[in-house]
Amino acid sequence: MNVLVVNCGSSSLKFQLINSETEEVAAKGLCERIGIDGRLVYQPTNGEKEVTEAPMPTHTEAIKMVLDALVNEKTGVLKSLDEVEAIGHRVLHGGAKISDSCIINDEVISVIEECCDLGPLHNPANLMGIRACMELMPGKPNVAVFDTAFHQTMPEKAYMYAIPKKYYDEYKVRKYGFHGTSHRFVSKETIKFLGLDPENSKVIVAHLGNGSSISAVVNGKCVDTSMGLTPLQGLVMGTRSGDLDPAVLEFICAKENIDVKEMVRILNKESGLLGLSNGLSSDFRDLNEAAEGGNEDAKRAVDCLCYSIIKYIGSYVAAMNGVDAIAFTGGIGENAIPVRETVVKSLGYLGIKLDEEANQTRGENKVISTADSKVKVAIVPTNEELAICQETAELVKNQK
Repeated sequence: MNVLVVNCGSSSLKFQLINSETEEVAAKGLCERIGIDGRLVYQPTNGEKEVTEAPMPTHTEAIKMVLDALVNEKTGVLKSLDEVEAIGHRVLHGGAKISDSCIINDEVISVIEECCDLGPLHNPANLMGIRACMELMPGKPNVAVFDTAFHQTMPEKAYMYAIPKKYYDEYKVRKYGFHGTSHRFVSKETIKFLGLDPENSKVIVAHLGNGSSISAVVNGKCVDTSMGLTPLQGLVMGTRSGDLDPAVLEFICAKENIDVKEMVRILNKESGLLGLSNGLSSDFRDLNEAAEGGNEDAKRAVDCLCYSIIKYIGSYVAAMNGVDAIAFTGGIGENAIPVRETVVKSLGYLGIKLDEEANQTRGENKVISTADSKVKVAIVPTNEELAICQETAELVKNQK
């Protein structure tokens, strides 16, 4: 089954055309500057990258350009759009009402709309992509794969905040968690790769990148995760603060004479590694290089990042009463050798032993713990687009 995977941002659109049986990517690309001027970057797997500048007032025009590129006589990978059998959409927030991927209908669209206040930057853009595909490819099944869905198996003790319950009852203020597509994919791949029992396994997934989160997964079900009502909670990230005393907001607002909205923007956009490094960079690669060169601001940022990862992993080991495997994934998790080394060596109390030679690996499945390590540790690359493709294909096949 050919599945078009679509991931819409407010002014961008990423896409991949994937065969669900062979897992081969036929083409991929990106639409940028939607609503400004418009640029399509299109890359057939066996061809040259093409860049087209053209007006894209809305996501409808962007999707139209993607579809035209896929069936282009010279560089297209399809003879006609009939060969696209389903469209899978990454959707940020499904709230508490949706606990799994689902075929999109009016009811699902209504839930996505209801959750726009929980995901104000993403849900409206996700809806634009969904409506554009429905308009341009009527009759084709569209599937929503939610970032929050995998985490809906968390128990109340994990997702409730210790605030007056009326805020949950009236506004559904609770921990939701994000990166769910990645956590679901990587936890399943980890169990398969390491030969664990799917019905008797405890896995921690560390999805580390510009945005980072950690999940605790028991028998394939998420029991806790680090992000909260929004992606701001949890680990130190590229520009996000992660956990902090909520009173910090009031204190800085009073000192700087700013409102809460501006303070939250600062916590999302100017904090994390960028803030800790005194504005040097939000990119781990830059900071690691600077730290190795003796830059104290960069070293502080890297140390705080590693410390936050160590704390969360330790707390989830305690919450699950043990752990069988720890998987590193995401841009930092798959590639940042020193981060993995620091984190794993700090978990020696669990009987974990790092294979330093294996840890030199980047971006591929690799066990990085020694044979006699009491807990298996591995690099397990994420593939969110393939995960969306697989879930879309399964739902559409089951519907037929």
